[in-house]
Amino acid sequence: MARLALLSVSNKTGLIDLARSLVEEFNFDLISSGGTAKAIKDAGLPVTKVADYTGSPEILGGRVKTLHPRIHGGILARRDVPDDLSDLASNQIRPIDLVVVNLYPFEETTARPNVTLAAAVEQIDIGGPAMLRAASKNFAHLTVLCDPAQYDDYLQQLRENQGEASLEFRQKCALKGFLHTSSYDQAIASYLSQQHPSESTSPQEFTLSGKQLQALRYGENPHQSAGWYQTGNTPTGWAAATKLQGKELSYNNLVDLEAARRIISEFPDTPAAAILKHTNPCGVGLGSNLNEAYQKAFNADATSAFGGIVALNRPIDAATASELTKTFLECVVAPGCDEDALSILGAKSKVRVLILPDLSSGPKETVKAIAGGFLLQAADDIIADTSKWQIVSDRQPTQIELEELLFAWKVCKHVKSNAIVVSSDRTTLGVGAGQMNRVGSVKIALEQAGEKAKGAILASDGFFPFDDSVRTSAEKGISAIVQPGGSLRDADSIKAANELGLVMVFTGVRHFLH
Repeated sequence: MARLALLSVSNKTGLIDLARSLVEEFNFDLISSGGTAKAIKDAGLPVTKVADYTGSPEILGGRVKTLHPRIHGGILARRDVPDDLSDLASNQIRPIDLVVVNLYPFEETTARPNVTLAAAVEQIDIGGPAMLRAASKNFAHLTVLCDPAQYDDYLQQLRENQGEASLEFRQKCALKGFLHTSSYDQAIASYLSQQHPSESTSPQEFTLSGKQLQALRYGENPHQSAGWYQTGNTPTGWAAATKLQGKELSYNNLVDLEAARRIISEFPDTPAAAILKHTNPCGVGLGSNLNEAYQKAFNADATSAFGGIVALNRPIDAATASELTKTFLECVVAPGCDEDALSILGAKSKVRVLILPDLSSGPKETVKAIAGGFLLQAADDIIADTSKWQIVSDRQPTQIELEELLFAWKVCKHVKSNAIVVSSDRTTLGVGAGQMNRVGSVKIALEQAGEKAKGAILASDGFFPFDDSVRTSAEKGISAIVQPGGSLRDADSIKAANELGLVMVFTGVRHFLH
């Protein structure tokens, strides 16, 4: 008797070629449902509709099609268990040797703008996951395929093994089936949780799944293996970026690029450029045009910019591209790149140039692994609101100083704690990052700024526990300080600011970045 294959797919890529090989080369009988059966029949291949095979019509508008003992009995039967074979025989059920199923496009549907909850619910597949799980469970006796990319490998297995797929291959396919249903369920749960956000500050359950987009050469260091994973079936974020040129992206490149994206997204309204090393900005600048912004960012710390990551919030033009080629850079990301600019960048063919049209969209949560589990927190995406800032010094800031304080505060948010940023003319002059004490970060930032610190602004991501940093800043010529406030000794810092004629602003918001 011919073997039996069940085909029921939403994604019909490669379907007809697979079906033809199964019928003409390996003598399979085909059963199928709905649109899959129609596609196979239209290709001139013999196929039996599931409803005809089971003797039960599709009901509830197609919600119930394959949920039937003749389907699931044929999938789940163990060929080495006599009672299972007896049950098949007494119920006139044929064993199914191949299950080819992929699921309703739930994620693609919910990614569309203005999709309704009702429309999303109708794309929650029931029969498909049931068949995938059943077939994956019974991999010892059949093969399950859930991805068109598996079809050629399966056919090759049959050709090399006298019409059979190896147990090892079947088990790998089963794993992929379970991973697929797990990811699918996670997407549904994530979508529904967004419709009714939890009143709790954090969800009671949180799942994270992804499929490998690229195997990376290594992680942070050559002895660490690493991979790049995409969440969901619809590419978003960096998975949706276009690489115009350059070498393959590394683990460290991607980590730095994400940090660069977060910084540049703070400045949607003005041409901006940010240059990063090891996730910290070494230069950020705003300008009247992109070229000016980049040159300001580069000149902020030209030494550290060597080998850096550049993020731009406007499409790359020829003038900016010419400046970019004047130093060694690892990566450049922007929302676009004109043809002249790309031609100029071609002179540095190893530089990775990426286009990410939407630099502002990022994850709503951050996840960090720890032994025995992981930590989950909401993304630090609070928008700075100067109307809520408290000016605690006697001297009031000018409008120019207030705008500069806001610029420095936005940059400081993305510097590793303890974080200090000195800026002037919407350009970073000095960055103190990741020191074990705040005084150390202040000294580094001021030393880097040098004489340019006179009249400049200083931002701190956390409060000053003592007034020493205020006094050190004043000695170097800093005119205004922005910090969260909240120290038991805030009064000492305010008193020092008043004695020394500084502006001091409390934001009431802390931006630690560990």
